[in-house]
Amino acid sequence: MPRPPKRRFVEFEPEVTYFKPAGVPMHALDEVRLGVDEFEALRLSDLEGLEQEEAARRMGLGQSTFQRIAAAARRKLTQALVEGKAIRIEGGPYRVVARTLLCAECGARWEREEGAGQEQGEPCPGCGSREVRPRWHRGRGHGPRHS
Repeated sequence: MPRPPKRRFVEFEPEVTYFKPAGVPMHALDEVRLGVDEFEALRLSDLEGLEQEEAARRMGLGQSTFQRIAAAARRKLTQALVEGKAIRIEGGPYRVVARTLLCAECGARWEREEGAGQEQGEPCPGCGSREVRPRWHRGRGHGPRHS
């Protein structure tokens, strides 16, 4: 029996999870499924411009595993574009983590140190409050994510 895949840390969950070619009815479309971890690998390497080593560290992976995930994601996207398939982003072995934290008491913001997998609950460095929550980003330069 194969070993279950290690959970990958992702810092961003997409709000839009389905893309389809214009002018093609839904019933006539085939889909390509892109895992959230594959989406994150592309976001870190292609949008953020991180080197594989840094991107792999942020996802809690080895560099070779990160490279395989990113290559698989690029193949799937290329297949969807070339063959006119829809793209569905969902699933995969991942866990959402926040790198930027926000204190609800004093409003302080800070970047989490090493160890993307740290559990929440670390106190605010400004006031010591435990009322700390993640500050979500929608890629570069955007504000917090609202639910």
